[in-house]
Amino acid sequence: MAANYWVSTQRRHWLFSREGLVDVREKLREKDKLSHTQFPLPDQRLLNIYFNQQLTKLGKRMSTRQQALATAQVYIKRFYTKNEIRHTNPYLVLSTAFYLACKMEECPQHIRFVVGEARGLWPGKSDVRITKRPVDFITSDVAKLGECEFALISEMNSQLIVHHPYRTLSELQPELSLTSDEVALAWSVINDHYLTDLPLLYPPHVIAVMAIIIAVVFKPSQTSFHGSGPPPLAGAMRDGAGMNILAALGEKGASGPPPRIQKLVGWIAESEVDIKAVIECTQELVSLYEVWEQYSEKTCKELIGRVVKSKNLDK
Repeated sequence: MAANYWVSTQRRHWLFSREGLVDVREKLREKDKLSHTQFPLPDQRLLNIYFNQQLTKLGKRMSTRQQALATAQVYIKRFYTKNEIRHTNPYLVLSTAFYLACKMEECPQHIRFVVGEARGLWPGKSDVRITKRPVDFITSDVAKLGECEFALISEMNSQLIVHHPYRTLSELQPELSLTSDEVALAWSVINDHYLTDLPLLYPPHVIAVMAIIIAVVFKPSQTSFHGSGPPPLAGAMRDGAGMNILAALGEKGASGPPPRIQKLVGWIAESEVDIKAVIECTQELVSLYEVWEQYSEKTCKELIGRVVKSKNLDK
């Protein structure tokens, strides 16, 4: 049962329509309009970039597999569909999601090790301008992370198995004769989709097909992702040519694309993958890369820190 996405809790309970996800967040906002006014935060996608980068740093400190980091990001997204971020300590949520995801992905880390590394990554400071007291984003008390783990599991109704697009990508590599460079780029695209709402909106196989199409259609000169700015793919996707090819994917008998792409189009037609969903996913990535240009790690850190300190969420 766990290996079958189609009967999984992910498909039955954790896929939203776009309208449904907007409604969920709007209801959280309506419950506490005052906090939204007092503590403005960046665009959700910018927060996703910040969270991703912080998890990546924590993962590198502890030599953690990419799939565990991906699972942690999904846990965070699920948790914040039920909880207002301004009522939580995001650093504690990130650490707990990481700890829980490592257990679920069979690369467990000791709780004291996680707490120690998190404290080193996000050290507290004495900020007398705001709190007039020392602040620890992550306390040395491991029981706090244990309590947050229980809350995380409870909010997700113990539905902890996450299906990722990586598996579909690996399965399709020989069938579609993907080169190692194309697989590497598709893998990076999958990594980037966790910075959007796509994991809550579309099945993993749709994300995988989208990543493969992008890897074959768009060929930037580099495949280095998650830097300080938008990845090289951003410019390639905005130049228009590739998007025209994507728009033609659903047109039977469309001419023009190179044989390599025509072969991919033929496979998609036979597989009956929802090409409209694939195009929507691609457009979501383009939107992410456009917003990424506004990203400032310093700004995100300061605004989140202000919420945590002012509302005593570090205790």
